[in-house]
Amino acid sequence: MTNAAPGWYADPFGRHEVRYYDGSGWTEHVASHGRQSTDPPVQGHVPRVDRAPEKVQRDVQRAGTAGQAAFAGGGSLFTEPVLVVNQKAKLIEVNNEYAIYDQHARQIGAVRQVGQSALKKAARVLTSYDQFMTHKLQVVDATGTPVLAITRPAKFVKSRVIVQDPTGNEIGQLVQQNVFGKIRFGLIAGGHQVGSINAENWRAWNFSIRDHADVEVARITKTWEGLAKTMFTTADNYVVQIHRPLEGPLQALVVAAAVSVDTALKQDQRGLG
Repeated sequence: MTNAAPGWYADPFGRHEVRYYDGSGWTEHVASHGRQSTDPPVQGHVPRVDRAPEKVQRDVQRAGTAGQAAFAGGGSLFTEPVLVVNQKAKLIEVNNEYAIYDQHARQIGAVRQVGQSALKKAARVLTSYDQFMTHKLQVVDATGTPVLAITRPAKFVKSRVIVQDPTGNEIGQLVQQNVFGKIRFGLIAGGHQVGSINAENWRAWNFSIRDHADVEVARITKTWEGLAKTMFTTADNYVVQIHRPLEGPLQALVVAAAVSVDTALKQDQRGLG
């Protein structure tokens, strides 16, 4: 935040939607859901899954990407050719948390849910109404610094996901285009469709991500964690293979898609059977 103008930005500590930066440092002034409060700026939470390296690399192998990186990685969420997204296993999911690894099992980022009220947490435990509520996530780097803000507004049938940079500027949206059959999302930036996310089966487990010319630029593959963990916890694991270096809004939307698609559709799994 060096030389940044005073203003409200994504809370780098991950406890609220936004926190006020006074031009020289983070303040105690925070806000979530339009309500302001105070909370001292102390070290934020970086979700850790503590997944064994061999399991991360096994996910890569199962996705068919082992040794097949299309280009040399740069070590960040936006420059690696393979991202392994592992959700923290929980008996009851109250907060969405994911660790993001590169193909060599090094954690290079994470996803954390922010701004949840006590009422929403109770709804997630006791009812199924949370599937209709707004969900807000932060994508952070390995130090816990936000790099993307993801919002899935309250929904009824179709999902829409808004992707912003840490200062609140919209990069683009993932817009669900159908309900029945193989789910499809349009990648929209600046009012134009720059690509699409296409489920490869009706259960929406694997996705092909295509650019505006309908050329595949990335692929999301859900990996199988094992019967016991799949039956009794909420853990989901995905491998994202990016076929070539990407730029502009498409780059951020592809990275966001790894968790956005899961967030957009996961709340509906009760109805998918």
